[in-house]
Amino acid sequence: MMSERQIASEFQATALSPSRRWARHGHRGGVLWLTGLSGSGKSTLAVALEQELFSQGAQVFVLDGDNLRHGLNGDLGFSLADRRENVRRVAEVAHAFAETGMIVISAFISPLHADRDNARKMIGAGFHEVYLDADLSVCEKRDPKGLYRKARAGFIEDFTGISSPYEKPQTPELTLHTGIDQIEMCVAELLAYADTIFALSETKPE
Repeated sequence: MMSERQIASEFQATALSPSRRWARHGHRGGVLWLTGLSGSGKSTLAVALEQELFSQGAQVFVLDGDNLRHGLNGDLGFSLADRRENVRRVAEVAHAFAETGMIVISAFISPLHADRDNARKMIGAGFHEVYLDADLSVCEKRDPKGLYRKARAGFIEDFTGISSPYEKPQTPELTLHTGIDQIEMCVAELLAYADTIFALSETKPE
């Protein structure tokens, strides 16, 4: 006799193939995983790109790290173990959205190689790592929420880049130099990349 756990471990198949979903939306589904230090421009770039893609008629949604900390991941702290679980949950949600044929823009620090690699394995070929390259000194000068100042003063523990590590991506699909380039240039570069990988203007029913 099978246990409830064994029953739950069996995936329920869908009758809709990815190609049918892509044909409905006019583009492929997948995940743009934006990673970088706090202040590197992840949320700003994600929202701007979402607007551009939406104006093209794409089915697109942003998963923002700060927003999910208020709900789905509200029970997690910022230890390495909690960060790992944070990334795992986000990857699960991103994968589910991508499976429906949507373009998902994930904006998370996700500081460790291992956790991002696990997200890649979970999501598969639809995973595209985008590194927002901005030096710590630049991010500290921006400090839109005053977090670096609080971290330096000891009011925030386990803060990435100060008291907790950030491991730069080794082979990201795309690197955006958000520390020196204007946001408009970065949006244009990311949009061009999205147009290519998701075939927004060329996908036809299979």
